[in-house]
Amino acid sequence: MNVTVKNTSDLSAVLSVEIKAEDYQAKVEKQINDYRKKANIPGFRPGHVPAGLVRKQYGKGILIEEVNHMLQHAVEDHLKEGKIDILGNPLPVLQTDIDWDTQTDFVFDFELGLAPEFSLTVDSKIKIPYYKITADKEMIARYASDYAKRFGKMSYPEAIEEDSIVKAYIVEVEADENAKENGVSVEATFTMDNITGKKNISSLMGAQKDAFVILDVNKAFKKDFSVSGLLKISDEELATTTGNFRFKVEEISKLEPAEMNQELFDKVFGEGTMADEKAFLARIKEDAENMFIGESERKFYEDTRDVVLAKTNFDLPDEFLKKWMQTSGEKPISEEEVEIEYPKMKDGLKWQLVENKVVKDNGIEINREELKDFTKEMITRQMAQYGPLPESMDLDSIAENVMQSQEEVQRMTEQLFTEKIVRFFKENVKLAEKEVTFDDFIKLATKK
Repeated sequence: MNVTVKNTSDLSAVLSVEIKAEDYQAKVEKQINDYRKKANIPGFRPGHVPAGLVRKQYGKGILIEEVNHMLQHAVEDHLKEGKIDILGNPLPVLQTDIDWDTQTDFVFDFELGLAPEFSLTVDSKIKIPYYKITADKEMIARYASDYAKRFGKMSYPEAIEEDSIVKAYIVEVEADENAKENGVSVEATFTMDNITGKKNISSLMGAQKDAFVILDVNKAFKKDFSVSGLLKISDEELATTTGNFRFKVEEISKLEPAEMNQELFDKVFGEGTMADEKAFLARIKEDAENMFIGESERKFYEDTRDVVLAKTNFDLPDEFLKKWMQTSGEKPISEEEVEIEYPKMKDGLKWQLVENKVVKDNGIEINREELKDFTKEMITRQMAQYGPLPESMDLDSIAENVMQSQEEVQRMTEQLFTEKIVRFFKENVKLAEKEVTFDDFIKLATKK
């Protein structure tokens, strides 16, 4: 068997595999003999089927299977051993003149798209913004209020108040306020902060248990509230109702936020860790800003990609990649679709080549211990959102369990590689650090 590669341009080549009879004959004969032992053909005892009959019935299929098997390994091995960097996958050149019945020697050609060689300069001459997101007073107050609500207590006032949670029996009514025959009726719960309109709010405020209130549900609730979800019907069914419903108040409750005192501080961050409200709010600010680091890193990564790609010029084997796109997916796509999708894919592919070069040129690697530590860090971040970590929690065991999943290992590995690449750029380019509020950052991040 002979494998050769001939460049057709700087970014394309043809790989040829020549397979002769002596390369496959012994294996084909072995397969035929194995078939003889297993074949169940009427008129012959098992294991006594003539080789000629097996060859006649199964020989061509065995030959094609064996040649294809050899072909696949020959292409993969040659690319690997020759360290030939390709884009996409080898594309077989269509052959219509193969005669599997009489032909003994075969030549198969594959089109290759070659990865370009390019130089990459990353130094302090490249200036990239890095946004440090700060938590403003409004955000800190909101987070503190959320903690107070999370550790608050339920109370049961006699009448509906501004922040009440109302459980009601809801019945569809006609214009005369009598129940509609076969109309909608349901027991459901809603909060007063979902009610809109002065008239609707005032009709509910002060209502006590067993009171009746008539509401037009299409006007009484805020636009982002799902009325059909409240009534447990579809949007189509809601459209066929009268829109008027009688609410019988069954229960009134209210979440009383915890007081801003030492008891709350201890529940949120652990006993004795916060000395006073000032320390409590400072910790909230610190935690919030730490949570935003990931957003800052993502924005920096995106900005770096745009800047570096603009400064790094190299071509891709466009025509090959377009041809490869037509057949690489689950379903073939047309040339017209390729022309639309290819520009979207091109920058992503170029950036992937840049990342690969950064990893290769700088010896960036990941070992299992690093991956385990990274997994433990991710678990800690996720669980910290729900309060202090239990002292008895065995992070090592949890991380080992997570790493049993190959899918999770792949996901964590990709994240860690990205983190290391971001770190490389942060250490080598000039950072233009800017402090921004979260709201301002969102505007920057979504700006087209």
